[in-house]
Amino acid sequence: MMAPEGLLVAAGGGCYLVGAGLAWRKRLVWVGKWVLAGALILATGIAVRWFANGQGPFLTLYEILLSSLCSLGFVFGLACSLDPSARQGARLATLVLGTMLIWMAFTDPGSRPLPATYGNPWLWVHVAMGKIFLGCSLVAAGMGFASIFEQQNSGEALLARAWQWLMVAFLFHSAMLIAGAVWAQDAWGRYWAWDPLETWAFVTWLLMAFAFHAKATFRLSHVIETAMIIGVFVLAFLTFFGVPFVSIAPHKGAV
Repeated sequence: MMAPEGLLVAAGGGCYLVGAGLAWRKRLVWVGKWVLAGALILATGIAVRWFANGQGPFLTLYEILLSSLCSLGFVFGLACSLDPSARQGARLATLVLGTMLIWMAFTDPGSRPLPATYGNPWLWVHVAMGKIFLGCSLVAAGMGFASIFEQQNSGEALLARAWQWLMVAFLFHSAMLIAGAVWAQDAWGRYWAWDPLETWAFVTWLLMAFAFHAKATFRLSHVIETAMIIGVFVLAFLTFFGVPFVSIAPHKGAV
């Protein structure tokens, strides 16, 4: 790793850790600001790496964790600015970010050449939609988790906001699937092949659709609604950071 990149990544990660400390001390007003600052510093580190390697952070586990730390932090920090109720989910959100930061520290920071199939503008759209989806689902999961510990009225209001954020996540996930199909057609001559990553991404979409249907159809308890929201994020997280690295699919590692 180049020294400037390493310093920037360390500084950005440090901001996340400060945000986590503030979250657990319930100083929620400042959490989003520190996380957003960390995301911008990480983005600068990614730019330095991009310039040095001549390619984006799309392939290795280190690169995907780094870019996802940046995007998740940016979406969460922005959400805290736009929707103050999102700050209530700071404990879970910063716990996830901290876990990813520690995980990244134990991965190989080296790079590999991008395949020719990655030279497609639809890849950028596909990846961007996926990053925003995961960020919005993290916000929703954090708010849902926090709502369990609130008093009844405030807890219900917070859970309702969590569902709204999950709906935003659902829209971006749908856009991710569409853009991914267009990219796949250009790269491999088919829109869909049911490889492991495509399959589990679709299962995540189905889980969200089922969650919305169940909420609209049945009288669910607060805990069950929260479990569905958090379950979506957990499945999405495993799909993003697990399946691509055990799959032998053509777009292995591309998230």
